[in-house]
Amino acid sequence: MEEFVGKIWHRWVTRKADSYFPAQKVTLEEMRQPVGVLFRALGGEGGMQIENTHSTRQGARRGLLQKIAGTGATVELAWRDPESLRLPLEIAWFPRRALNRDLYLWLAALAAMPLRHSEGWFVDNQKQSAAVLRRFPGLRQRYDRLVKALVAQRTDPAYLPEQEAQVESAIRAALEAPERLQQKLPYALTPPQPVPMWLHPLPPVIAVRSKSAADQDHDESPEPSDPQTRDAGKKKRKAERVDDPDGKSGLMMFRLESMFSWAEYVKVDRTTDDDDEGSTRTADDLDVISVADGGQSLASRLKIDLDLPAARYDDIVLGAGIPLPEWDFRQQRLVPDHVRIQPMLARDATAMELPPQLRAQARRLRNLFEMLTPQRQWFRGEKDGSELDIDAWITHTTDRKLGHVSTEANVYRQLRNDNRDLSCLLLADLSLSTDSWVNNEARVIDIIRDSLFLFAEALSATRDRFALYGFSSRHRSHVRFHIIKNFAETYSADVKGRIQAIKPGYYTRMGAAIRNAANILSEQPSAQKILLILTDGKPNDLDQYEGRYGVEDTRQAIIEAEKMGLQPFCVTIDEQAEDYLPYLFGARSFLLIKNAEELPKKLPMLYFRLTG
Repeated sequence: MEEFVGKIWHRWVTRKADSYFPAQKVTLEEMRQPVGVLFRALGGEGGMQIENTHSTRQGARRGLLQKIAGTGATVELAWRDPESLRLPLEIAWFPRRALNRDLYLWLAALAAMPLRHSEGWFVDNQKQSAAVLRRFPGLRQRYDRLVKALVAQRTDPAYLPEQEAQVESAIRAALEAPERLQQKLPYALTPPQPVPMWLHPLPPVIAVRSKSAADQDHDESPEPSDPQTRDAGKKKRKAERVDDPDGKSGLMMFRLESMFSWAEYVKVDRTTDDDDEGSTRTADDLDVISVADGGQSLASRLKIDLDLPAARYDDIVLGAGIPLPEWDFRQQRLVPDHVRIQPMLARDATAMELPPQLRAQARRLRNLFEMLTPQRQWFRGEKDGSELDIDAWITHTTDRKLGHVSTEANVYRQLRNDNRDLSCLLLADLSLSTDSWVNNEARVIDIIRDSLFLFAEALSATRDRFALYGFSSRHRSHVRFHIIKNFAETYSADVKGRIQAIKPGYYTRMGAAIRNAANILSEQPSAQKILLILTDGKPNDLDQYEGRYGVEDTRQAIIEAEKMGLQPFCVTIDEQAEDYLPYLFGARSFLLIKNAEELPKKLPMLYFRLTG
């Protein structure tokens, strides 16, 4: 009975103390696309990602019911850093869903105009608000509605102590008239109530201790599978790095299951064994998750799998490598000779025929693509030729009798081949993420292998010049560039053996691979040059090639390829590709295949549409 009454009391007091409106909430997941479009349309950097923020502890005055219920101690606020714009996972500040939606859009507009010189949180947000309203007056009505609703929810200064009342009055004045700049926020011992219409003053700071070079080799490594997770049920967590206890003064304790829980970090020795999976849910109650380096590299257990194989088992490395530049978006320049391409040839590839399960489909594709084979045909209206073009002659004679005398009489026709002056290079992503399973029978790498087989079968029927390459990477000094078929080779049993021998590699340093492929393709004498990129994830690598850095370098590599006269086109099976591929390739230069099993069939047909 006591427990039953307690639950009722908890629900009642929490509902009464809650100042949010869960029934009217709007989530970041449903607003991600309109927020991204507005942010970039108003001048925000195209390479910045829209990500969720985390709860931040706020010390503002809380009501009696909030203290009793234990609510209102944390709040999710928006902020931005060089990599991304961080917005709340959900917004339920206002009693109307339209207002919560407008708040997402206003924060996007505010973040699209960062200040060059920071003068503090209070002044910066006023200046940004005034700049947005001055440049985009159409947002004024939406802004006024948000301010009116927000001010109505805030505590009246008349009910606050003198210092806090002055702070609240200054914030209200800055919200209602950002053009009349309030130069300084009055001092008060208690922080003011949060302002959800403004950006957080700074990204949460993570305390990082100095680390040795050996530590850096093992720490902060991204997942090898190109993770593109966006789990709406998981929030970004504020973290700090702390020193591990010295191990000489441990804490003796017993584990009582009913009392064992997470708590704020205390610098004492604890066991480093993995905890029960279910107990991690209690981390939701922590504001800061502290992580200590125990001095023992747990990554060494993974290094066995992620290290390069021994030379006698690895693919054959051809040459000392090719140095290439890389784009650093922070410095806005190409860093010369920053990466090194390692051309490689499969060691265990043996000549083979096309796999039996693909032969029927390959036969149908060859029959279709033979329509693109160069045919002998008559070219009419020529200045010179083997025969007189009767139609052109009649037209010319009629024009002369009407007084329209032309200086040139193009009245001949000639029979010659209609050659397709075209070269295509297909670059396949062979990163470790391709080892994941598509269904119970096939992995991504198996789907890519079948796609290469059918693509090569189709193009061999057209007699177009084509080449096949694959890539993966492990740090900037080791970008593996696998030669499957170059332009000088014919499609043969040896090439089929190399396709069969492809296997998952490491990471995805896409910019370097695109630059090298573009250099190879640009040497072809064809008039039309197509660079097809087949991938299953976002650019990433062991070092700083993560997030915006990798995206910006890949985009710069695409721009360089276009300047060389190439036609880049991306085919992807990454479900989150629509968030970043339009920025990399443009709205019409990529194709998202949602069902990976359809890739082998759709890839040749894409080429047919591009060139047919």
